[in-house]
Amino acid sequence: MIIQLWNSLLTTVPPQHLSARKSPRQARALATVEAIFEATIQVLLSEGPTRLTTTRVAARAGVSVGTMYQYYPHKEALLYAVTGRYLDAIAEAVEKACRASHGAPLTEMSDVLVKAYWDAKTLKRNATRALYLVAMEVDTAALTEGCIQRIEAATAAMFASAPDAEFDDLVLVNHSLLNMLFGTVRSLFTREISPAIANRLGDELALMCRAYLEAAKRPAGAPGR
Repeated sequence: MIIQLWNSLLTTVPPQHLSARKSPRQARALATVEAIFEATIQVLLSEGPTRLTTTRVAARAGVSVGTMYQYYPHKEALLYAVTGRYLDAIAEAVEKACRASHGAPLTEMSDVLVKAYWDAKTLKRNATRALYLVAMEVDTAALTEGCIQRIEAATAAMFASAPDAEFDDLVLVNHSLLNMLFGTVRSLFTREISPAIANRLGDELALMCRAYLEAAKRPAGAPGR
């Protein structure tokens, strides 16, 4: 499991000052870095990003500060790496779901996309909530953009294969749909939403996405542009 997580690293190249000193190779090293990442999430939630230090993370992970510095020279590099791994997992989950849905009916594609993204963001709510805080400390815009571009490419290819729908402007439709998806899910973690509404939000989001795609597709028999 740990090795699989590391075999699909985000392709965005980090700035030199945020680069890890080295990448784990052996199973023991991979387990150590995984423990560091989990500890980082815990410290972010308990202390906040400004109070997070590599010393606190090392103590929570049960490793020495020296071991920590073998990989991450300072907390900014650590936070950048944790964010990169998280966003890579999000993009990979959506890509996998989209590939498996090529040629499916449009409504099925929509539901698959919403479920894949919703599950990836909500199954580990603490990690998602914590990493929204990272942007207060580190510029992760390039990582976020890389993740978005991967998802855009995967969804566009999927929708283009729909046997029951064509679009006059697939790029615009895809962009609009993803903005609705991203924004709704983000609100779950950045606003005070009641548990009753939060528990139903995923179903409502699926309904919105299906309705939008149905409205945006070219009417049957209409000539293309």
